[in-house]
Amino acid sequence: MKILIIDPCHKALESGLEEAGHELMDATTLSAKEIASMHADAEGMLVRARMAFTQEFLEAFPDLVFIARFGSGMEHIDMKWAEGRDIHCLSAAEGNRQAVGEYALGALLSLFRKIPQADQQVRKGIWQREANRGEELSGKTVGIIGYGRMGSAFSQLLRGFDLRVLVYDKYKSGFGHEWIEEVPLEQVQKRSDVLSIHLPLNEETRHYIDRDFIKKLEQRPYLINTSRGDQLVLEDLLWGLQAEKLRGACLDVLEVESKDFEDLHQQKENKSVLDSLIDRRDVVLSPHIAGWTHQSKQKMADVLLKKIAALA
Repeated sequence: MKILIIDPCHKALESGLEEAGHELMDATTLSAKEIASMHADAEGMLVRARMAFTQEFLEAFPDLVFIARFGSGMEHIDMKWAEGRDIHCLSAAEGNRQAVGEYALGALLSLFRKIPQADQQVRKGIWQREANRGEELSGKTVGIIGYGRMGSAFSQLLRGFDLRVLVYDKYKSGFGHEWIEEVPLEQVQKRSDVLSIHLPLNEETRHYIDRDFIKKLEQRPYLINTSRGDQLVLEDLLWGLQAEKLRGACLDVLEVESKDFEDLHQQKENKSVLDSLIDRRDVVLSPHIAGWTHQSKQKMADVLLKKIAALA
């Protein structure tokens, strides 16, 4: 097949496809309009998040067989239309689930033990043991919203701690077992000491965590978001921290990220909010790196190679 490389992915993926006899075309510097006019005969696409794959764009490729996303989020692809035209939409979520789970666990421990703020203080010559006395994870209740590949990977990593795990998933059931309690959303909001979000981004989950949601939290939990920035309203998060409805937050994703996740696009209305969050000791921030490990990059390449090979 003729496969377009729309976004840089991994050399192992490219070499594997070439060894399988596919023809690869570099389109990483082309605009959507240029791609459609120059490569309308494409049968496959390797993509990340540089552009939107709308119906209008995809209609230009009558022979398209698959769109392979080097990553997990598929919100920028019109999957309903594509799959209606028998275009396979492939993700590599199996490849970075472990990385996301490990990051969520690391973020949780960092928040509980005040590691980021203690690190910064020592670097400045400040030695404050009592001010940095932390909390133990043992005995706590961790709430997980979304039990897909990422949420389930996080729950697996929690098995080694003496704690309770509550999970809510609107579209799944029957997954509860000895260390996971399957509960309604209201129970997650009522009982959680920690709340971790693992949801795909769509119109139903956009701004999922807002002021109304936060008002229903009863245990003043720590909040972890490794999914998508647009699922959490930053202004409402800041309100929750200031109103002491939240004890702290770890945000690997922000609603002020650019669409390709490679930069921030601070707007006047949210710059002051972001600045306020940056100044808080109870907030840990990172640049969308939860699924970003050397191992996950290789594993995602392996996953897509297998899925593309299965189409032949």
